[in-house]
Amino acid sequence: QRVLQVIDRLNFHPSSIAQRLSLRKTLSIGVLAVYFTRPSVVERLRGIESVIADSEYDLMVYNVETPSRRDECFRSTASSSRVDGLIVISLAPADEDVGRWASAGVPVVLVDTLHPTLPCIIVDDISGGYKATEHLIKLGHTRIGFIGDPIHTAFNFRSSRDRFEGMCRALKDHGLAFDPAFHQAGEHGRESARVLTHRLLDLDDSPTAIFAASDTQAFGVLQAAKERGIQVPQELSVVGYDDVEMSEYLNLTTVHQPLFDSGLRSVDLLLHSIDTSDPAPVREQLPVHVIERSTTARPKN
Repeated sequence: QRVLQVIDRLNFHPSSIAQRLSLRKTLSIGVLAVYFTRPSVVERLRGIESVIADSEYDLMVYNVETPSRRDECFRSTASSSRVDGLIVISLAPADEDVGRWASAGVPVVLVDTLHPTLPCIIVDDISGGYKATEHLIKLGHTRIGFIGDPIHTAFNFRSSRDRFEGMCRALKDHGLAFDPAFHQAGEHGRESARVLTHRLLDLDDSPTAIFAASDTQAFGVLQAAKERGIQVPQELSVVGYDDVEMSEYLNLTTVHQPLFDSGLRSVDLLLHSIDTSDPAPVREQLPVHVIERSTTARPKN
């Protein structure tokens, strides 16, 4: 009792560094995120932070924009003195990276990417692409364009490719052929998508609908349509993917993927691995669905 009284009188607070040393823990969770200013990544980070804020852990975010930076972060986080656990968003680790984390005793959870020995949170982007395209087909569209990322990227992202594959499957299942001229790919971003949309609309028999591989790219489609005086959805239907906050403001029809929940669930899995030392390779697939707003309608003719 006397000790507690002295502590209170001196306004003593234990050193957080000393606490961490005594626990032999950093009390830090690392997050490796590629292009972390992209709206979809921001939403995942919000989900992660919502759980971390109520825990004893601090959050360390590593922004990755080049393959060399990715490799550097993969190596530096393979140390128990850096973080107690790691969440990796959209960056596929090699077997040697996974081996280094395992040797250092650092639990890892993947989001939007896969490795057979690690827990991961994913969505079925092929199914999402299929649902987006089927939505347009059911409205009566047969000439559907696609705007996405290049097939080969620095980080070998699969999401755009998988969404396009889902689109092609839907067209085939409904007896529709895909015109290769309707596939436009370029650097991820609104401006690039705007330019690519103009290419599609310059075609003699241009699409009556465009499926963009992300909401950000769909915003570029909408901008290009506005520049040409094309009415959406009366003359052109547009579907995005992600359902970021701005898509609701713009009334964009889009494929909702649970970005916030994917971040939240990744922390739950990671804390379980830290607390139980159980790195079971759980693969959790979250559902996707089309949210119909005001950028899609039956084709004019």
